[in-house]
Amino acid sequence: MAESQIRMTEGSISKSIIKFAVPLFLGNLFQQLYNTADSLIVSNKIGAVALGAVSATSMLIFLLIGFFQGLSLGAGVLISQFFGAGDVRNMRRAIHTSLLFSVFAGVVLSVAGVFLSPLLLKWMGTPESLFSGALEYIQVYFMGALSMVMYNACMSIMQALGDSKHPLYYLIISSITNVVLDLFFIVVCGFGVWSAALATVISQFLSVFLCLVRLMRAKDDSRVSIKELKFDFRMLMMIMRFGLPSAVQNSIIAFANVVVQSNINYFGDMAVAGCGAYSKIEGFAFLPITSFTAAISTFVGQNVGARNYDRARKGARFGIGVSMALAEVIGVLFFLTAPLLIMAFTRDTDAIGFGVDKARVCSLFYCLLAASHCFSAVLRGAGKAMVPMITMLSFWCVVRVGFLWVMVPLTENIAVVNWVYPLTWSLSTIALLIYYLNANWLGDKKKPLCDKGYISS
Repeated sequence: MAESQIRMTEGSISKSIIKFAVPLFLGNLFQQLYNTADSLIVSNKIGAVALGAVSATSMLIFLLIGFFQGLSLGAGVLISQFFGAGDVRNMRRAIHTSLLFSVFAGVVLSVAGVFLSPLLLKWMGTPESLFSGALEYIQVYFMGALSMVMYNACMSIMQALGDSKHPLYYLIISSITNVVLDLFFIVVCGFGVWSAALATVISQFLSVFLCLVRLMRAKDDSRVSIKELKFDFRMLMMIMRFGLPSAVQNSIIAFANVVVQSNINYFGDMAVAGCGAYSKIEGFAFLPITSFTAAISTFVGQNVGARNYDRARKGARFGIGVSMALAEVIGVLFFLTAPLLIMAFTRDTDAIGFGVDKARVCSLFYCLLAASHCFSAVLRGAGKAMVPMITMLSFWCVVRVGFLWVMVPLTENIAVVNWVYPLTWSLSTIALLIYYLNANWLGDKKKPLCDKGYISS
């Protein structure tokens, strides 16, 4: 096992999770700088309308990319279970199949994203003042979709093997590159909002290159070989089995958020800019929780593979408790400092008002958002990804969209759009908690799922 890899099937539970989560947090922090650098530089050098153009695309981008991120999560769970079980042969098959599939998926997403963007932006009701800038930004972004999909695949592989350090190093390099290119394209060259997307694409390709070099030069059983890059159909079906529920879940959430964005668009470009600024800050505020959930999923996956079921339970309880407490502390701080934080992205008083209002509604409920994500991560790691998928479909899509469909025309008040988040976070947390406490989600007397779907030849 390489020094950078963490085997979570032995040693202190809390130390294993924290040691894995800290580099993830730092990596996610630098990744968040991608979009934040775009927003800050675009807002301050081009204006609030340009910021609105970037913000108007964020939900749509996640709608199209989130599906493939979910498949990468599924591949990561499968690889972590094979790794925990010591099944090198099938672990390698899963790694190579996942990488090759990501190339195919990235090409498909590029074509689909570029051609579907105008229709989707119109369907979302993007304000006319933002439409041209949003379209330029998102089409350039999707031209580089291959880099986004491949990076997620590489990151999932490394995390499944317990390596959260190298993704951190590569994200630091690519994030610095992104900021430098943003400044060069927008400030020095005077290019438009599309150049911020170009900077992100170039930086992401750099991180993919570094990840692939690392994987191909690994000195252990995880080493990637070009000769082994081929579709293993049965392994691909297992990846789909593990990943499709998460992929569908991501798409469901993204679709619901696109509907939410269309309702925000109804209140004008300053509402889009202000809520977009809030979303950027929320992205930073929730980074520690995102890191813990990824660590929990890997921890549970490795221990289920090794059949350490009691250890998997203890790790799940630790991760859920810490994440909820941390989320609430962050939420309180965000509540108190919201005006100052929103002002970093826009000086327009109307936009600031919209952003602060959303922060004051949502931030104190972050513990519930953390709980939903943590329960979902635990269940994914145990191979039960269908449960969070159904839960999110029910509450984060059906209830969220239905609530807005009824209440926004009735009230014509953006506060309704803000309150739909705490409402649906509460409902999903209650449902997942009931399942977690009452269902045999580990299946102690059964073999790990990775043992049942593939037999080495």
